Amino acid sequence: QVQLVESGGDLVQPGGSLRLSCAVSGITLDQYAIAWFRQVAGKEREGVAGISIRERSEHYSPSLEGRFTIIKDNAKNTVYLQMDSLKVEDTGVYFCAARWLVATLWHEDYSYWGQGTQVTVSS
Repeated sequence: QVQLVESGGDLVQPGGSLRLSCAVSGITLDQYAIAWFRQVAGKEREGVAGISIRERSEHYSPSLEGRFTIIKDNAKNTVYLQMDSLKVEDTGVYFCAARWLVATLWHEDYSYWGQGTQVTVSS
């Protein structure tokens, strides 16, 4: 039984930071890759960041402008998304998803999904 649970979404001011967590069960991070996606109002679901099973395998959407960082802790079966210098346009529902071995940023590649966590950036 595979389960992914996101947490950490909140209301934050522009320029602020949040750390999202994706707690994984039923799979292990030495066999499955994890990516973060977001659903922004008026836009298609977009890939934000992904990490494969190898060390230093992180990749990001260029649109992030270097503001986000994905980190995984294999021992805790948890993947984090550190979000800094947040902008109003980052507002949306953030999902984590899992697939075998290698991360992509295309949502149709993923078999397992969490329910999402709301991030709102506003003054």
